[in-house]
Amino acid sequence: MTRLAVTTISFAPDFELCVALNRSVLANSPATVQHHIIVPRSDLKLFGRLAGSRTHIRCEDDFLPRTFVPVPLVNIKINLRRPFPPVRGWIQQQVIKLAAAAASEDDAMLIADSDVEFFRPFSSEIFVQDGTVRFFRGPNQIDKQLPRHVIWHRIARELLGLPAADPPYADYISSLLAWDPMIVRRILARVEATTGRAWATAIASQLHFSEFVLYGVFVDGVIGAPANSFASDDPLCRSYWEHAPLNPESAAHFIRQVRPTDVAALIQSKSRTPLEVRQAIFAALRDAHDTGRRSHRPAGDHQGFDPAG
Repeated sequence: MTRLAVTTISFAPDFELCVALNRSVLANSPATVQHHIIVPRSDLKLFGRLAGSRTHIRCEDDFLPRTFVPVPLVNIKINLRRPFPPVRGWIQQQVIKLAAAAASEDDAMLIADSDVEFFRPFSSEIFVQDGTVRFFRGPNQIDKQLPRHVIWHRIARELLGLPAADPPYADYISSLLAWDPMIVRRILARVEATTGRAWATAIASQLHFSEFVLYGVFVDGVIGAPANSFASDDPLCRSYWEHAPLNPESAAHFIRQVRPTDVAALIQSKSRTPLEVRQAIFAALRDAHDTGRRSHRPAGDHQGFDPAG
């Protein structure tokens, strides 16, 4: 039996979103799928309300080196092994993801942020095929018009000891990604061998870094087949990345754009979309799935969206 787990890094401001995500994981996956939610120590009591037989609340400190110490009043830590630059919150989250994956005993780890929600059933068969974990890759999607992504690729190649390469590069970033924990362990060992430092120190000292790009570059540039033999450019997740809140018109458009293969959707928390609008969108998506299953109509073809819920 293939073991699949969903992993989410969250914190108190995203609690309500994480509640909805957790509920959707439990409702749309087999009983064998576990949900691991990793939060700051100060938020353990709040998130502890979600703990259950399939939901496990973990402290982020369990996945960070003891040399990472907090700086009062700001969302950064200092790595005593390399105090500069400080470990910013975004980099710290990536270190936690990598550490959690490396410690996982599952066959595949599905990474979903708090602002993701599942609206269709999913199982390990979607993400693991003949023992190979699904690999997201959009060929030739990254060029100099995306300078930050270009830097992420350069840094990944340096950390992995790979020669420089010119764009275009593949895009390895999506809202819903599956990782093979065994591959993550190989990545971190390679980073340590290349840099001569503990992997967390090598990564946390970077000003620019993407854990998803590191994983993708390693799979394509170091392992190759069979690790990238189950590659796809289908994200399986309809995403809204804009900062403007969704309104009734844009929400209806968002729903119409859902693909038949999508099992989840992301509405970025930074968009400040009101909770009641989010709830109405996902209710409409669930209803469209149920209706489409009965009538074979595409799930995105839904005319009954009610922004008032």
